[in-house]
Amino acid sequence: MAKLILASASPRRQAILRHLKIPFEVHLATCKESVRVGDPVATVGQNAALKALSVAKRYPHEVILAADTVVAFNGKVLGKPKDYEEAQQWLLDYSGRSQQVYTAVAFLKPGHRDPDLFIEATSLVFKQYGLGTVQEYLDRVKPLDRAGAYDINECGDLLIAERIGSYTNVMGLPQSVVSAWVKANLSNKV
Repeated sequence: MAKLILASASPRRQAILRHLKIPFEVHLATCKESVRVGDPVATVGQNAALKALSVAKRYPHEVILAADTVVAFNGKVLGKPKDYEEAQQWLLDYSGRSQQVYTAVAFLKPGHRDPDLFIEATSLVFKQYGLGTVQEYLDRVKPLDRAGAYDINECGDLLIAERIGSYTNVMGLPQSVVSAWVKANLSNKV
């Protein structure tokens, strides 16, 4: 019986799988992520698929779940900030504006060459705020390992005024997509 392998070290993705009561093991992908300039959908789709294929080379008899999340803002595709200064600038730029968060989820079954790929988008509207709020947020959350330099489920209410779409998508793994795929493909198999 195949196990579910999560190709991610993200504690948020792991928490979502635990919440869904889906047993899994973590094994990290060993591929280089890329950004397709101006194309967040292609970026996340390509990266999630590459991560799944990377882990499947080491675990060919297991089911692989990989994901990738980016922020589309002001015509740019933003992944993780390179440092505190970049995170601060991004968060200042978001003030009073909106953006989209894209997450691709790739499921690769044993013996398959191409993963099942799902891409979800969520829109966020940010509050009006200044440097003091940004510095407080960065000091409290330290989100340098998160797409867009923030975490919706950790003090997100300091920054975010409105969400249209999946909350867990912004966390990095849309719960409804994962739950539906697992029920359709792995019920009593994982």
